[in-house]
Amino acid sequence: MSVQENQTKLDAFKAYVRKMKQYNEAIALIYWDMRTGAPKKGIGTRSEVVGELSTEVFRMSTSDEMGGYLDDLLQPSVLEQLDAISRKMVLECKKEYDRSKKIPAAMYQAYVVLTSQSESIWEEAKTNSDWALFQPYLEKIVATNKQFIELWGYEGDKYNTLLDAFEPGMTVEKLDQVFGSLRDKVVPLLQRIQSAPNQPDRSFLDQQFEISKQKQFSLHILKQMQYDFEAGRLDEAVHPFATALNPGDVRITTRYLPNDITSALFGTIHEGGHALYEQNISGDLVGTNLCEGTSMGIHESQSRFWENVIGRSKTFWSRYYSELQTTFGGQIDEVDVDTFYRAINHIHPSLIRIEADELTYNLHIMIRYELEKGLINGTIEVKDLPKAWNEKYEEYLGVVPTNDGEGVLQDIHWSGGAFGYFPSYSLGNMYAAQFTNTLRKELPNFDSLIEEGNLAPIKDWLSDKIYQHGKLLTPNEIVKQVTGEELNPDYLVQYLEEKYKAIYGI
Repeated sequence: MSVQENQTKLDAFKAYVRKMKQYNEAIALIYWDMRTGAPKKGIGTRSEVVGELSTEVFRMSTSDEMGGYLDDLLQPSVLEQLDAISRKMVLECKKEYDRSKKIPAAMYQAYVVLTSQSESIWEEAKTNSDWALFQPYLEKIVATNKQFIELWGYEGDKYNTLLDAFEPGMTVEKLDQVFGSLRDKVVPLLQRIQSAPNQPDRSFLDQQFEISKQKQFSLHILKQMQYDFEAGRLDEAVHPFATALNPGDVRITTRYLPNDITSALFGTIHEGGHALYEQNISGDLVGTNLCEGTSMGIHESQSRFWENVIGRSKTFWSRYYSELQTTFGGQIDEVDVDTFYRAINHIHPSLIRIEADELTYNLHIMIRYELEKGLINGTIEVKDLPKAWNEKYEEYLGVVPTNDGEGVLQDIHWSGGAFGYFPSYSLGNMYAAQFTNTLRKELPNFDSLIEEGNLAPIKDWLSDKIYQHGKLLTPNEIVKQVTGEELNPDYLVQYLEEKYKAIYGI
C-alpha cells in the first residue's frame, strides 16, 4: 500500500477503536449506576442491556473488519513506520483479537449477563451471609472461566492465562517466588509485633462518628490529593470502587460506617489514588485502547501508595490531624497526633481484607491466590470454598470467620468473574514501595512537602513517571524505567520493617 493508503487505513482503524471505547464508556456508566443505587427490580433487565452492549464490543473486537485492519497494519513494512501510540494500539488490539476470537459470541454474552446478575446476588448473599444463594452463580462463573482457559490455551499453570489478563507477563512461578519471599519475612515480623509490650491505644476509635462529617473530611482530603472534582465525583457503595469513563470523568465511591472513622477515610484515599492515575493519563491517548492503567498491579500501586505511604504516614497527620479534630467537634481532642498515628497503624490479624493493616494485608491476598489456583486447577470445588477459606484464615492469620458474610462472601471480585485479579493488590504494595524508594531520591523534600500539605509535586512526579503513559508502556517497562530494576519485593519488606519497628519499639 502507498503512504496515503496506509494513513487512510490507520485513520479508519483508530475511528473503529474509538467507537469501541465509546461503547465501553456507556457500559461503565451503567455499571456505576447499578452499584450506586439503581432500583433493585431493574437489575435483571439492566444486566441484559450490559450483556448486549458488551457483546457488541466483543463482536467488533473479533470482526472481519478488525481482522482486516490488523492484517494490513501488522505488515512489518507498515508497522515499523507507525508512531509509538499507533503501533501499541495495533499490538494491543491484536492480542485482544487473538484471545477473543477463540470465544463464541453467544458464550461471551451469556457470561456477561451471568456476572452482571451475580454481582447483585452477591450483594444480597453477603448482607444475609447466605452462601447457598451465591454458590450456584459462582459455580457457573468458575466453570465458564475453565472453558475460556481451554479455548484460549495456556502455558504452564492454567491460572497463568487469567493472571496475564490483569498483570501482563506475570506467572504462577514468579508469584510463588515473590509471595514466598514476602511471607518468609513478614510472618516473623508479625510475631515480634504481636509479642511487643508497647501496643497502640485504639480505645478512642470505639465511638460513633457522624457520617456527614466523615464525608466532609473525605472530600477535603481528596482535594488535598489534587483529585479534580470537575472530572469526577464521590458516591457511596457497599464495596468502594473507582470507575474511569475517560480522564474527564473518573468517579469514586466509598463506604461510611458510623462506628468507624477509618474505613471511609482510607477507602476514599485508596480509591482517590486509582482516580488520580486515570485523570492524569495523557490527552494523546483519549479515545484509544491505551487510555487506561497499564495493569491492575500498577493501578494498585497508586491506590496503596496514597492510602498507606502518604495517608498512614506520621508526616501526613502532623499536617492534617488538627483539621480532623476540628471536623469532629471535640470527639478526639484529648488524643494527641502520635497516639492517633499509632492507632491507625495498629497491626492485628483480622477477618476483613479491605480493613486489614499494611502488614497482614498481603496474607489476605495470598489466601485468595491459593484458593483461586485451586478452583481453576480443580483441586478445590466451589461448594467447599467456605470450609477451605476458614481453614486458610486460621492457618495464616489465626482468626476464623463466624459467618460467611465476613468470610468467603466478603469480596465482590468473584461475582464479576475477576479471577487473577487479587494478586494485583500485593503486587501493588511491592511496586508502591519500589516507586517510593526512587521518589524519595528524586524529591529529597518528600516528607517536608507532605508536612506542608503540598502534595502537588508528588502527584506531578507520579503523573510524569507513571500516569501519563496509560497503557503505552507495560508494567515491567514502567518499573524498570522509573526505578532502574525489575520488581523487587525487598523494598516492601524494608519499608514495613522500618515503619513498624519504630511504631512498636522492637
